[in-house]
Amino acid sequence: MEERMRFGVITAAHQAEVHERPLPPLGDDQVLLRMETCNICTTDYGLWTGARKNQPMPMAGGHENAGVIIKKGKNAGSHLNIGDRVGLVAYENCGQCRECRLGHTLGCTNIEDDWVQSEDGYWGDFGFANYYVADARNVIKFHSDIPFEEIGFLENLSTVMHGIRMLDIKPFETVVVIGAGTMGLLNAMAARAYGAEVLVTEVDEKKIAHAKKEGFPVIHPGEAGYQEQIRESFNGRALNSIIVAAGVTPANRQALELAQMDTKILFFAAGYPAPDLPVGSNEIHYKRLRLMGTFGAELSDIQIAADLLDSGRVKVSGLIEAHYPLDDIQKAYEAASTPGAYRVAVHMWKDEEESLCTLR
Repeated sequence: MEERMRFGVITAAHQAEVHERPLPPLGDDQVLLRMETCNICTTDYGLWTGARKNQPMPMAGGHENAGVIIKKGKNAGSHLNIGDRVGLVAYENCGQCRECRLGHTLGCTNIEDDWVQSEDGYWGDFGFANYYVADARNVIKFHSDIPFEEIGFLENLSTVMHGIRMLDIKPFETVVVIGAGTMGLLNAMAARAYGAEVLVTEVDEKKIAHAKKEGFPVIHPGEAGYQEQIRESFNGRALNSIIVAAGVTPANRQALELAQMDTKILFFAAGYPAPDLPVGSNEIHYKRLRLMGTFGAELSDIQIAADLLDSGRVKVSGLIEAHYPLDDIQKAYEAASTPGAYRVAVHMWKDEEESLCTLR
């Protein structure tokens, strides 16, 4: 009997479906995972809404997923065992080229940047699937019992860590995060885990309330004298770093308004259409500003993100908005794309008994 996998796929704007295909064979250096959850990323629902035009369809995407090892290839490694709970490395690397050996796995020269189409016509990594064949070197083992949908934050927290490490945040430094969406709060949580004093700015009332619930002071940038409020909150200390976690022109303007001498500004978020950055070189020159962009994650960032989640130093349970079964993936995308929503988790199985008995 042919073993098959079920997976979610975006076939057109505002259209997500569940398809089936044969399960790929298990290689000697691979593991077979019974996938439990996959969270819907901003990139995923941006394609679903039609806002993002840079990806082909049908897109079998998804990269915030987690599962359990149920089979191993003979060379998969002794550090991995049947029953291990794992997340996936979303940024592949060969581990052999010069860039990889220098630790710059994002610059791997042996990995294609362009999307690759499968033989049966799909694009993407098949993240919203109930089974997944992965290279053993691309799974990260978790030791705690945090829920699978929280393990699914491994990818997005790793991208956050790439930026946090670029900023070289140290204990007692001051950080302003612009935007209290999922990625904004992840940035705020990571900076706090590194010992920084963090303040969040936000305009949406739901997100303001949620950021306060997560323990952050929040200031509305539309309030009179909001810059003075920020200075008072930090007891007059210099502002070390600003993280722009909202991909809109007003957020960029706000960062430049707040920047002081030697402030580092990290542009974390992308926006569609692309936001403007109204700054002149003289301002950068005289304020000694350091403007940085970040995208993706090195393998070291991914491991640090896993450690933060596994240890509980970054807790993401409050960032999960809703849960849907795979069969309702269309409804899941509708929920995820609702303005102000946090992460929506898609569960691959209706119940535990089904997931344990369908494939051995």
